[in-house]
Amino acid sequence: MGYTDISCEKYSLSDQFLIKFSIFLGQRNCMNSTQEWQNVTWFEVDEHQLGQRIDNFLFSRLKGVPKSRIYRLIREGQVRVNKKRIKAETKLAIGDMIRVAPIRYEQKDESAVPVSDKVAQSLLSRVIYEDEGLMVVNKPSGIAVHGGSGVAYGLIEGLRAASGKKYLELIHRIDRDTSGLVMISKKRSTLKLLQDMLREHKIKKTYAAVVKGQVALDRQLIDAPLHRYELANGERRVRVSKEGKESKTQWNVAERFMHGTLVYASPLSGRTHQIRVHGLSIGHPLIGDDKYGHETEYKGPKPRRLCLHAMRLEIPGYPTIEAPLPEDMQSLVAQLRAQKADKVVVSAEDDE
Repeated sequence: MGYTDISCEKYSLSDQFLIKFSIFLGQRNCMNSTQEWQNVTWFEVDEHQLGQRIDNFLFSRLKGVPKSRIYRLIREGQVRVNKKRIKAETKLAIGDMIRVAPIRYEQKDESAVPVSDKVAQSLLSRVIYEDEGLMVVNKPSGIAVHGGSGVAYGLIEGLRAASGKKYLELIHRIDRDTSGLVMISKKRSTLKLLQDMLREHKIKKTYAAVVKGQVALDRQLIDAPLHRYELANGERRVRVSKEGKESKTQWNVAERFMHGTLVYASPLSGRTHQIRVHGLSIGHPLIGDDKYGHETEYKGPKPRRLCLHAMRLEIPGYPTIEAPLPEDMQSLVAQLRAQKADKVVVSAEDDE
């Protein structure tokens, strides 16, 4: 049983430990838990799932089933709510009966491998804000926010085990390779409140990204509709398309280097891979992105991760929550800076 290469050049020791543990759990669970579901599966919605989207509900229940497969089941009518066909964005109500046609998937038992004190402390040490309803965690790059799509164990499962809290739910998601702030609800009322705020664009999220080349404009609003599509293997990707949904990202240059630029990006809409694809659309893909723009020439120091970090959350009624640039990205910026730079420093506060 081998591990993915996660050497010190890429992650801190604590991050390496967490990622290895996550990979181990995934391998351990997947080896022992394949189960054939030969009959129809039923779920009943209770007060904890009120208002939740059906796709998100199924992601958390059908552990090990790729998201692309779940979306296909929904499209084909293999998932029904109260005997009716539904769409992925359908919201659930208390008492709804969900029927899922027989499928084969990896049934993962989160209790199969207990969380050790060391892992628990590593996870809990990353909680940088907490009150009675909200927890905000500084997620390292390389760990998924939840299990599924071939990942048996993610951040949310680890936190549930480490904290002993019965109710913890993701308010939003960030990519596995993205580091930084993740909001987690401790109460159903907080989940609904903050997800409503996200839909109404009342929460401002700012990301630090290191992109290829020198971005010409100090500030710019990237306005390009984004369309999701699937590759032949079922993997989901995003591209700029007139057929896509309205998508806007505010980009502010923080510092320019010979071979790259540090930018602060604030998405004004919440599309999948938005910052990454918008960067590609203006000729400046993110350094370390193996999906978008990896073929674009880059002569700077080579990273071993996607250079994208969720650095700040501004939530009405809450203090501003920030996570400093992780050590690996700080190191990359220092190397880029050492290569002689045309520096233009812009305050991260001034990104309207």
